[in-house]
Amino acid sequence: MKGNNIILIGMMGAGKSTVGKCLNNLLKDYSFVDIDSKIEDDEGISIPEIFQRYTEIGFRRIESLTIEEVCENSNLIISTGGGAFENENNRNVLLNSGKVFYLYADYQTLYDRIKTEGHRPMLECDNPIKVFQDLLDKRDKNYRKADYIIDTSSLTAELAAKEILRRVNETVDIS
Repeated sequence: MKGNNIILIGMMGAGKSTVGKCLNNLLKDYSFVDIDSKIEDDEGISIPEIFQRYTEIGFRRIESLTIEEVCENSNLIISTGGGAFENENNRNVLLNSGKVFYLYADYQTLYDRIKTEGHRPMLECDNPIKVFQDLLDKRDKNYRKADYIIDTSSLTAELAAKEILRRVNETVDIS
């Protein structure tokens, strides 16, 4: 049987953490877990430091173990890292753990939201706009395997959270 967690996936800048916190304010009996923050807390270093020390492969291994651990629980709002849903095992664990929402926005909107942030190891390169667009194009096909797609391009975090809640409540079995 599918779990009752609410899982937020999508690219960096989609609003997963911000929307997750808004959802948490609306759902008092749920707890919010940001996978990247949990990894940083558990490892005692930042995500960029984990990438530097263990490479992306090491980070992805830690991420998968963290997702499996977190998804053993219920009544959670889970915000994943942008690349977490690329891994087939992570996808299966998350999809079985609850309702998965792809927070979608076009690449320019996403890039505009994150371009001034300095903690994005995937974008530390010569042409970050092209890398970002290519990454979104590559990940989008897996993101679309989510249960729901919410276009956050023109939504505030509060409105996105309310739309997610509306869809969760729509599918509640009342029998």
